[in-house]
Amino acid sequence: MRTTVAEPRQSDEQLAREAAREGSDGPAFTELAERLRDRVWRVCFRIMGNAEDAADATQDVLVRMFTHRQKYAGKSKYSTWVHGIAIRTCLDRRRQRGRRQQRVSLAPDINLDNTATQPAATDSGWDIDAMLSTLTEEDRALVVMKYTEDYSHEELSEMFNLSVSACKMRISRAVTRLRETFDR
Repeated sequence: MRTTVAEPRQSDEQLAREAAREGSDGPAFTELAERLRDRVWRVCFRIMGNAEDAADATQDVLVRMFTHRQKYAGKSKYSTWVHGIAIRTCLDRRRQRGRRQQRVSLAPDINLDNTATQPAATDSGWDIDAMLSTLTEEDRALVVMKYTEDYSHEELSEMFNLSVSACKMRISRAVTRLRETFDR
């Protein structure tokens, strides 16, 4: 009887280096995309606010992962690098959506919000998405990544291209604004 030894699972960082050497979307990149797709979608959903926009943003992120795969320098975890791409992609899409909505707002009878795909309010009566929508786009993303994805201030500083102290200060101020606005 012949026994086979399973190959140890490669880290994301090892796969990223291998994917950068591949000429096209080879097995290393395919594996990375499969590993990270759900996490990227979750981040996009939390920033975009609905499933359809999150799916579109996730596709953009995967394309950018592929086209920029040789730019990963290995200075951070690969997932941190990818989430940085996801954040920038979502913030760009939200800004574009805001500009489109402003142009279309000349027709007041059109409702651009698809409330059927909005996250429901929690049992406590708080509508977290509505609360987060009161923050600036970048502050919303910082709070989401800190408290739902549990990133450290150091990782966030890299994603957002800010100093660690600036990340701490912005998150603290955003949370204070939420408390002041929504404290019952």
